[in-house]
Amino acid sequence: MDHSHKPDVAGVLVIDKPRGPTSMSMVNLVRRRSGGVKTGHAGTLDPLATGVLVLGLGKMTKQLGALTSTHKRYTTVIDLSATTAGHDEEFPREEVEVLDEPNHDSVEKILDTFRGTILQTPPIYSAVKVGGQRAYAAARKGKEVVIEPRKVEVFNISLLAYEWPLATIDIACAKGFYVRSLARDLGVKLGVGGYCRSIHRIEVGPFTIQHAHVLEDLPEEITQDLLIEQPEVEQLLSLADANNKPSTDQFQ
Repeated sequence: MDHSHKPDVAGVLVIDKPRGPTSMSMVNLVRRRSGGVKTGHAGTLDPLATGVLVLGLGKMTKQLGALTSTHKRYTTVIDLSATTAGHDEEFPREEVEVLDEPNHDSVEKILDTFRGTILQTPPIYSAVKVGGQRAYAAARKGKEVVIEPRKVEVFNISLLAYEWPLATIDIACAKGFYVRSLARDLGVKLGVGGYCRSIHRIEVGPFTIQHAHVLEDLPEEITQDLLIEQPEVEQLLSLADANNKPSTDQFQ
């Protein structure tokens, strides 16, 4: 591929991010395969999280703010038998003694308390800035990290399956919600452990997993015909804004 001239491609590319790579590594990969076209993402995914990662290319990078502000939807499997420092599988399990395993109804009842506008404290291993520094950078240096809780909005939350110690949960939320914090806080309210075995993002605004390209199938040369172009992006955003809510098919 000739990189001496940057091709005039612009639009949205939705990736089904696999477990492991960072969101920025996906941005860099798409930038390389598109011949160096300016590329950015509309909301990061943790390295261990999978699913919808929305990328803007070319002039669509100017729309990333609008794309980032849209709702998100996730499914997560939470293990209630242990905790970890980062509330996911990046850190070692710390076993929790559980004398009375919560039943399905108890988990569902507590989950309902997370619906609506709630206060949530982001994980210390997160990109939230504390004193001008990313929280995770300070935490990895062994520094004490204190993050103030902030308001987040949960449109819907549903228990899809439960068999101790695993709870599978579907969450539709606004920007700023941390699924890992949900695992921690759910465990605290139930008096058990809580960390994410998996996090899968299935929606970012109007873009769903059905729009997403699997990394293995992404061509070495990304061309315009692979992208969702600006008129369609604007139409999708307008429809999502008109509805003013995420899809609720899983909650019927």
